[in-house]
Amino acid sequence: MTPRHFHRLGATAMALALSVTAVHAEDIAEYMDFFEPLPYLPPIPANNSLTPEKIELGKMLFFEPRISGSGVISCATCHNPALGWSDRIPTAVGHDGQVGNRNTPTVLNSGFLGSQFWDGREPDLEGQALGPIEAEIEMNMDLEAAIRRLKEFDIYHEHFAAAFPGEDDPIRAENIAFAIASFERTLNTPNSPLDRFLAGDVQAMSDSQVEGMKLFVDAGCVACHNGPALTDSGFHRFELPGSTDEGRFIVTGDEADMFAFRTPTLRNVAVTYPYFNNGSVDNLHDAVQLMGQQMLGQDFSDEELDNLVAFMHALTGEMPDLEIPALP
Repeated sequence: MTPRHFHRLGATAMALALSVTAVHAEDIAEYMDFFEPLPYLPPIPANNSLTPEKIELGKMLFFEPRISGSGVISCATCHNPALGWSDRIPTAVGHDGQVGNRNTPTVLNSGFLGSQFWDGREPDLEGQALGPIEAEIEMNMDLEAAIRRLKEFDIYHEHFAAAFPGEDDPIRAENIAFAIASFERTLNTPNSPLDRFLAGDVQAMSDSQVEGMKLFVDAGCVACHNGPALTDSGFHRFELPGSTDEGRFIVTGDEADMFAFRTPTLRNVAVTYPYFNNGSVDNLHDAVQLMGQQMLGQDFSDEELDNLVAFMHALTGEMPDLEIPALP
């Protein structure tokens, strides 16, 4: 066969492939409409503009252990960049080795959430930022003591002045929260296989992942796991065997909120195990089956589980590319 024939054969094969791809895309278009690609940045609050100076200061504070009572725990202790910005243990370990009663949520894409913490007790990242510093079981540091410690270093005076220009005394609690929240809003993971698939790259997901996506919609998972972060940020009753955690009821006192927890994001769920509010399930197959049983009233077959888990892996995006700061 001559090179000319090879060329003609290649063109025919390409045309056939494009035809098959077009049919495939048309077949799944209705499912794609249920999903949204992750934007580059989440919404920015009007009272905390996102600036390079705030982001840099927030990064330093995120990794700064000296704003903890022991001087060895930082935000990054539980939100470790190497571990999906979580800690991969069932429940967090904090000051003096104390073990908490809830699993550490990842900080990735947290700016897209409608509230913070499993029980939604804070509405935004600014409200969330200071809680772990003061919590006795976490960082165990009085805010005034943390501020005094930061003021011991000239470099923090310089960074706070740059991040909050015009303020006479910028090293204060509100600005610590503003800076940490600003940094956290940059910890996003775009360009996952799902994002690329939604953008038109129909080969970005495997056949199994596409089947998982379709089942995710057909089974009703998408009712709660929707939007760019694949969470409705709502609260739903979810009881785990042996757990006595009363969930959002502790915040509201409303009996309707008993054992209700915020819907977690499914972005990067394959790398942010273990799962659920008490970290009691360490693998996606069991986690997905349990969700099906409790929230949908159905048992998935082995093949269905394999496809759903494959789809979960398609939600892992590009991790933030950052250099760990050199602290004073």
